Amino acid sequence: MKIVSIVGARPNFIKIAAIHRAFKQHSVIQSTLVHTGQHYDACLSTVFFDQLDLPSPDYYLGVGAGTQTQQTAQIMRTFEPVLEAEQPDWVLVVGDVTSTLACALVADQKDVPVAHVEAGLRSGDRRMPEERNRMLTDSLANLLFVTEQAGIDNLKREGVADERIQFVGNVMIDSLVQYRAQANKLNTVQKLGLTPDNYVLMTMHRPANVDREAGLLQIGQIVENTARYKTVVFPLHPRTRANLARMGLLDRLTNMPNARLLEPQGYLEFLNLLEHAAIVITDSGGVQEETTYLRVPCLTLRDSTERPVTVELGTNQLLTELNPQSVQNRVAAILAGRTKQGCIPPLWDGHAATRIARIMSHQAYKR
Repeated sequence: MKIVSIVGARPNFIKIAAIHRAFKQHSVIQSTLVHTGQHYDACLSTVFFDQLDLPSPDYYLGVGAGTQTQQTAQIMRTFEPVLEAEQPDWVLVVGDVTSTLACALVADQKDVPVAHVEAGLRSGDRRMPEERNRMLTDSLANLLFVTEQAGIDNLKREGVADERIQFVGNVMIDSLVQYRAQANKLNTVQKLGLTPDNYVLMTMHRPANVDREAGLLQIGQIVENTARYKTVVFPLHPRTRANLARMGLLDRLTNMPNARLLEPQGYLEFLNLLEHAAIVITDSGGVQEETTYLRVPCLTLRDSTERPVTVELGTNQLLTELNPQSVQNRVAAILAGRTKQGCIPPLWDGHAATRIARIMSHQAYKR
């Protein structure tokens, strides 16, 4: 059985690495890897292939930059010949990025079954491109692999048949478990002159937060406030850095006392920084999951989260406004010991990809 798996952006690489490794344990599965090129920067792409032991992709579509509509159209145009050449039995997509939906659309048009990993997640905010990608991909998918109970509930509410839903756990955690020791051997924390539990790690990249001057000014104030307590380590996403530079705010942040601006980090480097942070401030979905597993306090600056288990069971706290004073209050409370202990959600055990591979291999025997 031939499965074409899609990667396009940083979170995809982390998830597909675990799945591709699990597929190799089943002789019945032939795994073909397609990289759309949605993330084409070496810091967000090449380094992940190297660190996660992913083979060079069988196909590289080289989509590059553009609006979401432009990227979607270009991915669809260049992915269609791949499907025609490969004639796969399944297309497997992960997450909620532009590549996820674009390739699912082409597969559906070509009558190729679609498997969606990380299905059923919903923020309730249709303004988010990721939310639209999730919902549309799930409507096309034949098999929906779910990470948490909320995903099952959402899909059932939307009328998805029970036999299409598979609760398998979280493949993001599979990679974390696999590479945690290796990340610690790198000792990025020490190499940067930092002390474990004595810095705050921050990531911000969502358009709602970083595409407006007002949002960037608030982020700058959050960094300044937080730096009064701990060193703030802030790897800058290319989108965030470009917007800061365009709006004339980059120098202010660069020169801020007790703040360390970094280039985007490799997976292993970032994982080491994540594990040893006193607090993480983010707007990333994947970071909410990773901090929950690592039991690191996390403040998520978004109106909503599609990963409610990180709030209900994990260490994540949702701050629905980009409000510097609210963030400062939460930071002070956490550092004073008033924080959530959290627990690891069901099936976040490092074996989600094994379950996916087993289910997919059974599809071969059904043919």
